[in-house]
Amino acid sequence: MDSIADRILNNEKTKDITPLLKIQSANAWINEAKSKPIPKMLFGEFWHEGELCILFADTNLGKSILAVQIATAISKGQSDNVFKVEAIKQRVLYFDFELSAKQFEKRYSENYNNHYVFDDNFFRIEINPDCTGVIDFDVALYSEIEQVITQQDARVLIVDNITYLNGQSMDNAKEALPLMNMLNGLKKKHGLSILVLAHTPKINQTLPITVNQLAGSKQLANFADSIFAIGLSQKASHLRYIKQIKARATEKIYDSDYVIVCEIEKDINFLRFKYTEFGQEREHLKQLSDTEQDQIDGQIVELYKENTSLSIRDIATQLGTNHTRVLRVLKKNGLK
Repeated sequence: MDSIADRILNNEKTKDITPLLKIQSANAWINEAKSKPIPKMLFGEFWHEGELCILFADTNLGKSILAVQIATAISKGQSDNVFKVEAIKQRVLYFDFELSAKQFEKRYSENYNNHYVFDDNFFRIEINPDCTGVIDFDVALYSEIEQVITQQDARVLIVDNITYLNGQSMDNAKEALPLMNMLNGLKKKHGLSILVLAHTPKINQTLPITVNQLAGSKQLANFADSIFAIGLSQKASHLRYIKQIKARATEKIYDSDYVIVCEIEKDINFLRFKYTEFGQEREHLKQLSDTEQDQIDGQIVELYKENTSLSIRDIATQLGTNHTRVLRVLKKNGLK
C-alpha cells in the first residue's frame, strides 16, 4: 500500500479542490461566532441545538419512550417539568427502526382507541417494507436520510437506534468511526441537532453508569457533543434515573450526586417518563451481599495469579467491577 506521502504526490486533483483546512486568527473565529445564535435547550441541559447527542441504556429501560417524549416536546415547543425546551416549536424527523407502526400505535392510545394526537411537526419514518431494487442498502439509506432532511426542511433528527444505521454491533472503533463521521457530516452540512439512541452490553447494576459502558465507547464519545444515559433503579421496577455523561454547552449538572429520578407511566394515551425527584445514583444501585463481595474479591486474586500480565482495568472489566476495587483487593493480599 502506498504511503500517505506517495498518495499526495500522485494525486494531481488536490490542486483543484476546495481547501480542507480553514485558518483564521482566534479573534476572527470569535467575531464569526458572534453572528451565530446561542444554542437553546432541546432537552434541558442534556441536549442543545447544533449538538450530536447520544442517549444510551440497557435493553428495555425506555430509551424509545423517552426519545418520543423529547420529540413531542420539541415539535410543540413546550417544556415538560424539569425537561426544558427553549427552542421554538419545529419539525422533528424521528427515524424509528425499532417499533412497527402497530406497536407505536399501542403505546400512544388506550388499547388501540382514543389515540394521542401528535403535533403536525412530528414526522415518524421507518423502512418501507415494499422497497425493492436496492443494491447497496447502507448507501441508499444514508442518501434517503439526507433527501428527507432537505425535503422536510428539518433541523432536528432522532435516530432509534444507531445499530440499525451501521448494520452491525458498535462494539469497537472500526465500526463506530465511519458512522459517527457520517452523522457529524450531516450535522455540519445541514445545521442539524441529532439525537441517536444506542444499546449497551449488559450493564452491571452494582456500578455507576460511565461512558465505558457505551458500546464503541471511546470513538462514540469523542465524536459526540453530549451524552446521557438511563439507569434502572433497584428501588422499584418502574423507576428509572437519567444521568448526564458528557456535556459541552453546559456544566455537567446531573452527575452521580444529582440524577433525575422518573417513573414510566401511561398518561391516558401517552407513555412517558414522569419526573419524581432528584437523587444520588448510589441510592438506586444494586447492593452486593457480604458473600457476593467476598466471591468477587476471591475472583480478583485468582484471576491476577493466573495471569499477572493483566492490567487492573482488564481484571475489572472481566469481573464487572471497578478498577479501584481491584487495586484495593490486590494490595490487601500483598499482590501490588
